[in-house]
Amino acid sequence: MSAADGSTDRSLGQLVATATAEMSALVHDEIALAKAELRQDAKRAGIGGAAFVAAGALALFALPVLSFAAAYGIHNLGLGLAWSFLIVGGAFLVVAALLVLIALAKIKKIKKPEKSINSAKETAAVLQKAKPHPRVAAEDHPVLESVTRSSV
Repeated sequence: MSAADGSTDRSLGQLVATATAEMSALVHDEIALAKAELRQDAKRAGIGGAAFVAAGALALFALPVLSFAAAYGIHNLGLGLAWSFLIVGGAFLVVAALLVLIALAKIKKIKKPEKSINSAKETAAVLQKAKPHPRVAAEDHPVLESVTRSSV
């Protein structure tokens, strides 16, 4: 162990301080990396969400155009224009009715969270049977005797 080699004659406190500083730097670097990854993922999610909104808006705008195209297509088959629009409107109502039936069937399948309710009831029953911990009187406890109470 020579004096020129400064790392060999460090005290235990210095070693612990160095290890703590390096651990802190490592944790800060890991947090910075996680923030960068989350920021990048949030940016991707935002762009993806915006793309979904734009696609939905375009589909919403396309629906009337396609409805008119279907009605005029039926009209070109020889039916009157009013009947053509009535057929397209009726088709939309049939699709809407089917979606309502599907939604009602799914909603009827919703059940109460039986397991959670039973667990909560069991917990409440156990807590009702539990007895509180007996309090130690000040005269029986040496530390509590020395504590003075304020009159305020």
